[in-house]
Amino acid sequence: MQLDFATRELTIKLVYYGPALSGKTTNLQALHEAAVGDSKGRLMTLDTKDDRTLFFDLLPLNFKDVSGLSVRLKVFTVPGQVIHSATRRLVVQGADGVAFIADSRESETDTNAEAFVDLRDNLKAQGIALENMPLVIQFNKRDMPGARSESEIASDAAGGREPVYLAVATKGQGVVECFIGLLHLTWQSIEKQHGLGKKFGFDGEGFIENVAEKLGRHEALDRILACRVGQARLGGKS
Repeated sequence: MQLDFATRELTIKLVYYGPALSGKTTNLQALHEAAVGDSKGRLMTLDTKDDRTLFFDLLPLNFKDVSGLSVRLKVFTVPGQVIHSATRRLVVQGADGVAFIADSRESETDTNAEAFVDLRDNLKAQGIALENMPLVIQFNKRDMPGARSESEIASDAAGGREPVYLAVATKGQGVVECFIGLLHLTWQSIEKQHGLGKKFGFDGEGFIENVAEKLGRHEALDRILACRVGQARLGGKS
């Protein structure tokens, strides 16, 4: 988190993490498409010839609270390929919250777990325990053959700590709900550490509902958060 007192601008960094081809970039593209008006900036991507993100995507979203505090959300993805571990470590530095994008297919279970352990290790290298990072998990590609059933995911999620969301990012399904879930957890963490509500009169819950509206969701925040199927852990003990 970065706070510029002169301009009254708060910058929050969110990172989408996960194995290669799990749908991280597709999530950002869906968010960019859903955002309305001047709330969205330019979506920047850097792809290789085989259409995999090599470094990161950056999707800036801009919102202003009634208190006069402007909030800039910078949303990044990391490269999923194993060889780009150093780049992932660099991108996740300074993250305020992380969305782990898993592939729902049964065949990708081990790949998901390896990427989750990689996330844990990269946070540990920065002196951050996984349980101290605001984190949500999205099981993407629900429409693919061989996808694990919702009941199976919900059963696994029952024993975990992180909120779990289901998605088909190519169709925009579950994308906004997951993002709002991540933003909600992240804001709770920031508020606990810095007390921006008291210092600036900033309405965090109202802000998140405003973000949801700018992304096409007009329900109460509680209803959006209720879209999660449970909580889960993919990478074993942290």
